[in-house]
Amino acid sequence: MKKLIYFIEKSFPFNSNDLNSNIVGGSEKTLINISNQLAKLENITVKVFNNTKNKITINNVEWNNLINIKDATVPDYLICMSDANLLSLIYCKNKFLWSHSIQSFEKFFRKGQLIPFFKYKPIVLLESNYHYINRSFITSPFGKRIIQIAVDDEFINTNVDEFFLPDKNAIFTTRSDRNLDFLLKCWEYIKIKTDNSNLFINPPYNLEEKYKKLSVKFRIKGDKSNLIKDLLNSKVMLVPGHIGEVFCLAAEEARELCLPIVTMGIGSLKERVEHGVTGFIAKNEMEFINYSVQLLNDNNLYFKIKNNLIKKRNSRNYKNVTKNLLNILKLKLNFI
Repeated sequence: MKKLIYFIEKSFPFNSNDLNSNIVGGSEKTLINISNQLAKLENITVKVFNNTKNKITINNVEWNNLINIKDATVPDYLICMSDANLLSLIYCKNKFLWSHSIQSFEKFFRKGQLIPFFKYKPIVLLESNYHYINRSFITSPFGKRIIQIAVDDEFINTNVDEFFLPDKNAIFTTRSDRNLDFLLKCWEYIKIKTDNSNLFINPPYNLEEKYKKLSVKFRIKGDKSNLIKDLLNSKVMLVPGHIGEVFCLAAEEARELCLPIVTMGIGSLKERVEHGVTGFIAKNEMEFINYSVQLLNDNNLYFKIKNNLIKKRNSRNYKNVTKNLLNILKLKLNFI
């Protein structure tokens, strides 16, 4: 007998057809990828309820507007994204709350999560060891589990030329509020020591004129193919990290495309980089600057790190992520 799994979220209108669009972020990509992978299994039916406008089936996943859940069949498993209030929309014995952020008790209470959380008693799904450690017992008394996410298949399937030497391009592809200000201050010193170097960041951002003169440029934020091209044409990703970063999909995308990373290791970034192997974790601002300069100037070091990354490609994919989720759900099914 087929098991019925529902995902519920309420951010903005999207479905699987938007996977390659820049309108979706990391949490939306995660939902699309894992629902697609689950729907490949013979004994599982997957339905997503969100703000998509029309009911549509894509890759065997049925996407529905949230209003339709009142007429839906009771599922075997209910996975609500981010908001505990969504647990009230339909009865289910096996309930999970997938968190995408650090949530203190104060924030937990202020956002109205406390009452529905203790009423429906979900197990909390978290995305990294950092996320797990920072989810207190009082906001996860019914259990918490780690389900580390992965990149889209396009990153895994993209050919990486092990002999290609890009120009001295550094790139930062995460949100500007994730310590871009710190990076720009460091770039003032990095630029002095790296001739012909450029730093590409995402728009929109109110970039001061002095940084424009220091070769800080906006990348064209198009679809996924644009992002892949930009990463392949970069020599290093500079991403300090942030306390709100529970996984950092941007860093994982760079790692899969064999792009060395320099980070301060803030938040979950220390889990995305192996120091001296796939990049560098700086202990302070000066180390961050020096590691960045070394990777931009030293081609031998760049190829050493790149070759290490090539050996580690496809170490995490959504087939593995889905197996991990099935173990959490205590479902034993064979993969196609």
